[in-house]
Amino acid sequence: MNNQLNTSITLLAGFQWLFFMFANTVVIPISIGSAFQLEQIEIISALQRSFIFTGIACILQGMIGHRLSLMEGQSGLWWGVILSLAASASALHLDLQTIGGSIAVGAIISGILVVALGLLGIGDLLKKWFTPAVMFVFLLLLANQLIFIFLKGMLGLNSGDYINVKVACFSFVIAAITIILNVKGKGIVSNLSLLIGMIIGWIGAVFLLPNGEEANLIKTLPFLNWFPWGGPTIQWGIVLTVVITGLLNTTNTIATLKGAEDIYEKETKAKQYKSSLLLSGTFTSLSGALGLVPYAPYASSLGFLQSTGIKERAPFFIGSVLFIILGAIPSLSAFFSTIPNSVGNTILFVAYLQLFRSALRNIEKLEFSPKTIYKIALPALLGMTIMNLPSEAFVTVPELVRPLFSNGLLMGIMLALLMEGIYNVSNIGSFKKSVKEAS
Repeated sequence: MNNQLNTSITLLAGFQWLFFMFANTVVIPISIGSAFQLEQIEIISALQRSFIFTGIACILQGMIGHRLSLMEGQSGLWWGVILSLAASASALHLDLQTIGGSIAVGAIISGILVVALGLLGIGDLLKKWFTPAVMFVFLLLLANQLIFIFLKGMLGLNSGDYINVKVACFSFVIAAITIILNVKGKGIVSNLSLLIGMIIGWIGAVFLLPNGEEANLIKTLPFLNWFPWGGPTIQWGIVLTVVITGLLNTTNTIATLKGAEDIYEKETKAKQYKSSLLLSGTFTSLSGALGLVPYAPYASSLGFLQSTGIKERAPFFIGSVLFIILGAIPSLSAFFSTIPNSVGNTILFVAYLQLFRSALRNIEKLEFSPKTIYKIALPALLGMTIMNLPSEAFVTVPELVRPLFSNGLLMGIMLALLMEGIYNVSNIGSFKKSVKEAS
């Protein structure tokens, strides 16, 4: 009986992982397809490819990569840069196919470089730069960026310019129920609070928001389509920007695996960084050729693990297999695509709130001297400020570097790493000076 109960919990936790993967993936290929003005059949195909490849990537990472229950998904950093490049087509005086083809070439090159860096053991070297201060900045900015996106969905702003009061009230009620279940619930109720909240929200939306949102129905079989964004093209400025994005995207791997140490209560080994980078690099190159946003471990998985308290790999593998099946069977994809956007955004909003806890855990043991405050405050506040600036504010910045300088998350991470490097150099100088005076 006890074994049956454990099996039931594992299966339910697997469905919870399935929903988490689905909610994190479904919006990305749809928005990219719209940005590149693709036909609906190709957007649907990209959606199904995303489900299948994400499930495969998660299984491989869990088995031979970092071997942790961390979602390997389409990177938010890559997503933002690709959308920015597509939006700048008229300013760059290039057609969307040329931009898409150059992005594909850059992604393929970037993936190869990440694989090479992984083989050279760059992960073990980079993790030394991800001090508690850098991790705090990364997790805080990531939480800020994602919570903003989810809150817009909760308020009904994804389908209009004004707050939909009915959708907003419904979303906050579901969020409150989910949080109460997580905080006050006992045992399985607390562990499966996100899944329970999603089911309650989905059923409630059917009755309370019957015509509030449009479902994305999938009715065709998946098929492979090479270079759907445009044939391979080399516009060096775009290729360079994309390659830099890919190299900086390795920070997702380092930060996520380092952040997982607190949850799993053990240090991530150099072999785990190496294996994870090898797989992420391989999927990045494949993504370029197949018209998918390149991959990286999701730092948001940390918040999901903290919310559920289920760290075992079995539910993670079950969710990954179900996600592959979801992409392979159009009728299943059609059914799950009817989850209202407001419900998905609400549950992810609750899950990602835990990232703030992860951020605080990184600095709770720091001594807050003036130097430490500058290391933390400057990149964190600058990153959040850039996030809140309108896109029009960057029109005077050269087009080829505009996606870089207009990305608050990226700029915050880069500044945090730079300040950490300056701080380390100054410490070395002070140490040499003290040694010299002693001698």
